[in-house]
Amino acid sequence: MFELYPAIDIHQGRCVRLTQGDYATANVYDESPANAARRWVAAGATQLHVVDLDGAKAGYPVNLEAIAAITATVSIPIQLGGGIRTHENVATVRQLGVTRVIIGTKAVQSPEFVAELVAQHGDAIIVGVDARDGLVQTAGWLAGSHVSATDLVAQMRTLGVTRVIYTDISRDGTLSEPNYAATADLLHPDGPKIIASGGVSHVDQLVTLARLGIHGVIVGKALYTGAIELTNALELLAKESQ
Repeated sequence: MFELYPAIDIHQGRCVRLTQGDYATANVYDESPANAARRWVAAGATQLHVVDLDGAKAGYPVNLEAIAAITATVSIPIQLGGGIRTHENVATVRQLGVTRVIIGTKAVQSPEFVAELVAQHGDAIIVGVDARDGLVQTAGWLAGSHVSATDLVAQMRTLGVTRVIYTDISRDGTLSEPNYAATADLLHPDGPKIIASGGVSHVDQLVTLARLGIHGVIVGKALYTGAIELTNALELLAKESQ
């Protein structure tokens, strides 16, 4: 079943959207991330994608109060990323009720750290692969690397990672279209499930991703601007999967 994850990005305790990861473009959509979570659940969401933007930049979780408010408000699975770079960070957010933890920067810096987490937490560990022009970016997309997205995903496959979120930074928040080719390139018969992120602007694009064999999609700005209506999108995807 193709999965749709409404995105809740937290900056200074509020629910915002950025364009191409630029913090200066932050647009506040809800003063309360928990209210946003409640709204998406009411519209039919079965899981949520939450990012601690300040944590991604700082290198450790920052918006713990807002995250705790979300987990206290809704009972559906929540995946969280942003600044989670130690075993203690993972334990902290898991204790708050987070279902799955996204490792980004640290997966590039220390693959052995990911291996340790997978051994301890199994499917609760997701790797976030955030790329610009095919190369992985780190530290809240503020730092580059020489690691390609395809190489990183292949490496994560050998470590037993079962889910990867692939974000094309150049598309993120642009309301254009997903990078279908780059996302599909990451698919492997024995590899992790791929969740696409970045650029979604129309429900038809969700169907295209599903037909490519992508496991799911994260939708942010398109939901907040009304370009995609969540209930309708979920109904369309349910019909597609029949």
